[in-house]
Amino acid sequence: MDKREKEYKEIIKANLDNVLESGYIPELKEHKKGKVRDVHSAEDKLIMVASDRVSCFDHVLSRCIPYKGAVLNLFNQWAMENSTDVIRNAMLPSPDTNVIIQKKLENVGFECVVRGYVWGSLASDYEEGLREKCGINLPDGLLRYQKLETPIFTPTSKAEKGHDEDVTLETMIKQLEQTAEKIKNISINLFNRGTELAEKAGMIFIDTKYELGIDEKNGMIYLIDESNTPDSSRYCSREEYDKKWPEIERIMRSPRGSDFNAGSDVTGLLEVEPQLKIKEASKQFVRDVLIEAGYKEGQKIPDLTDEQLIETSYRYIDSYEKLTGKKFDFSTGEHPKKRIMNNLKKAGLAYGGCVVPIGASESDKEHWEKIKGTLISAQIPYADPVYLSAHKQTQKVLDYVSKMDSTSIEPLVYLTFAGRSNGLGPVVAGNTKYPVITCPVFSDKADYLVNIHSSLQMPGKLPLATIIDPGNAALYAKRIIDLTR
Repeated sequence: MDKREKEYKEIIKANLDNVLESGYIPELKEHKKGKVRDVHSAEDKLIMVASDRVSCFDHVLSRCIPYKGAVLNLFNQWAMENSTDVIRNAMLPSPDTNVIIQKKLENVGFECVVRGYVWGSLASDYEEGLREKCGINLPDGLLRYQKLETPIFTPTSKAEKGHDEDVTLETMIKQLEQTAEKIKNISINLFNRGTELAEKAGMIFIDTKYELGIDEKNGMIYLIDESNTPDSSRYCSREEYDKKWPEIERIMRSPRGSDFNAGSDVTGLLEVEPQLKIKEASKQFVRDVLIEAGYKEGQKIPDLTDEQLIETSYRYIDSYEKLTGKKFDFSTGEHPKKRIMNNLKKAGLAYGGCVVPIGASESDKEHWEKIKGTLISAQIPYADPVYLSAHKQTQKVLDYVSKMDSTSIEPLVYLTFAGRSNGLGPVVAGNTKYPVITCPVFSDKADYLVNIHSSLQMPGKLPLATIIDPGNAALYAKRIIDLTR
């Protein structure tokens, strides 16, 4: 371990808990949670917050990788800046390293996968006898790690859940007509550019996937989402490849190769000669760690150890610095949650706090409209209201509050409204770390007396503010939120 690696790993070790588990911003109502990123829609823009979560085998692991979100975004920015002559991209200026802001475009509906080597799932399928991939016929005699004669375009469907499925170019043409061929050519040209950049840094660009979008106003195609990051791509060291690949090929083409499924199963060779395995600069390291720990598909995924987290984080940062020639900045100071929100506020992209309305019943919607009117006039952001009964749906109330508390990266103020016996405000106040205001709903004097009593009489250590006037409840929420700005 050299001095630089030791220094970096010490910094990472000191920041194992300084990670971003979620990037959810409730005030930006249109939200889609991915395995790694939280994507928010704001007018004509997408605001994507890259967390430090890591996904393997279609599962999000329980522990986060320090600095991973920032590194991925920096990778993405570098790759897109270096491919503008190949295709325009959707990138807009961003105020924070964990945030990507892009022009909102219509996704073409396919993952654009390009492969330059027999690697990953292609290698596994080939070793099992596959000789066709996405309508492309593959010759006999290929080996894992072997460079393909030319890069191949192997698109997949874009599944909301589960695995993406392989599709052919012909399938794309049926849906996208002549645009499909353009997408194929753009994807291969982007891969070739990535190959050039990697070669300059002494790396090999193995395979990748791109997402493309179309501006419906003018029909122009854009590169969107992420580009050439270790989460969407594979890299390896040119030096290591040039050292190990010739030896692998020599063995597999020799009489000894017949020991490994007639000279086609490099995986079998690696089980006997593990030192020949070529190390990837990608999240494959995490997959390997899990497999080495005994993980098998269908089992519960084990937690990563501190050492594994440190090593993974270092590999992400090391890959970034080697490929881009830029130095990673560790000196972010404050926790990423606070830093992100401060930067979004400065850029005018977020207010920096959000009211979370919870009503007890759909019949309380009229009361909510009164509260909402003041929130709108005072320009205070609010989440979409949910209606849950504390008496009949207690667990759902607790689950909702727990989800909001654990995922929001901005401060919240819960504003509850319920008629008759008000159990909603106390239940929320007793199970959140944020301030709670309850604004009772009543229709007559008798109803008022029951409701106001249940709203005011709280057990000890249960802070709950009761405000009867809907407008005043909204303004009080504003004052609380503004204290954090």
